[in-house]
Amino acid sequence: MSLFRKLFGSKSERTDDELKSDDRGKYMPEIKLPIDERFTINFKANGGKFLYCEDLNEIYRNLENIISENNWKEKKALVIDENLEDKFKKTSLNPTTKINESTFFLTTCENLIANDGSLLISSKQIFEKKLPELPLNFIVFATTSQIVENIGEGLRGIKSKNRQKIPTNITTIKHFKSNDEKDFLSYGSSAKNLYLLLLEDL
Repeated sequence: MSLFRKLFGSKSERTDDELKSDDRGKYMPEIKLPIDERFTINFKANGGKFLYCEDLNEIYRNLENIISENNWKEKKALVIDENLEDKFKKTSLNPTTKINESTFFLTTCENLIANDGSLLISSKQIFEKKLPELPLNFIVFATTSQIVENIGEGLRGIKSKNRQKIPTNITTIKHFKSNDEKDFLSYGSSAKNLYLLLLEDL
């Protein structure tokens, strides 16, 4: 996606159109940002930590950096998805299926929601567990093709991908800040310290 390459790749000069966009009249329609850019802005505003990766080797390196940075090398990771455990077997991950033994949770998600920067998850990722039962620390592996406009689009996608059996326990994770930083709008939701490893696949 050009946005991510622009943000994380080589620096490119702004075009004349970009420079003139600040001079638009007040009655001109708003310039709608690309879907990936909106997700990134809203996700970061929610307090999420975002790592864009161009290939799986970069995913593995960033995972190792997260583990090292947080002193989790001797700690166990909750990994419910066997496919995910297999994908990350080359790393120093120390997987367990027991919540009470784990320090962080490595998972995937259903979709990334652009309009509010949240992550849509279901029983495919968390089974029938409630978010407060899971570790405080999340590392989520996702791809750029999972970014959708809104929750409605994400729900339609879940339904079309799982015609035989629709997953249950569908919920969103939106607050990635500690409780003292949350406002009254997020009251009652479970805040998570969340890292997103986002793989470019488009």
